[in-house]
Amino acid sequence: MTEFVFDTYAIIEVIKGNPNYAPYLDATPIINQFTLAELCYCLLKDAGIEKSFEYVDKYERFVSSIDTSAIKEAAAFRYQHKKQKISFTDAIGYMQAKKLKIKFLTGDKEFENLPNVEFIK
Repeated sequence: MTEFVFDTYAIIEVIKGNPNYAPYLDATPIINQFTLAELCYCLLKDAGIEKSFEYVDKYERFVSSIDTSAIKEAAAFRYQHKKQKISFTDAIGYMQAKKLKIKFLTGDKEFENLPNVEFIK
């Protein structure tokens, strides 16, 4: 089965049923705790506390730990790209994908032309 590091945008698009994300429904999503926290917050705003917590419980099993080197690289990456205003959560996810040697799945425009990215709107 194909694996991708999903960012929050990708997870929300899957939840919303965006047909552009249909090919990724069979992929194994890999996320980190930062992405899970951001997902919880975003869904609180859009779907309420019950739905938010339901999806957090659903996606918790896909959480993979990140090591300190990924955090350092994410901070350096974010600093290098500070004009693009990349979130720290996305920078960590991107570095997580790089370390795992799999693609980062996102629809965030800041990543559209970067290597190792599966960009889907």
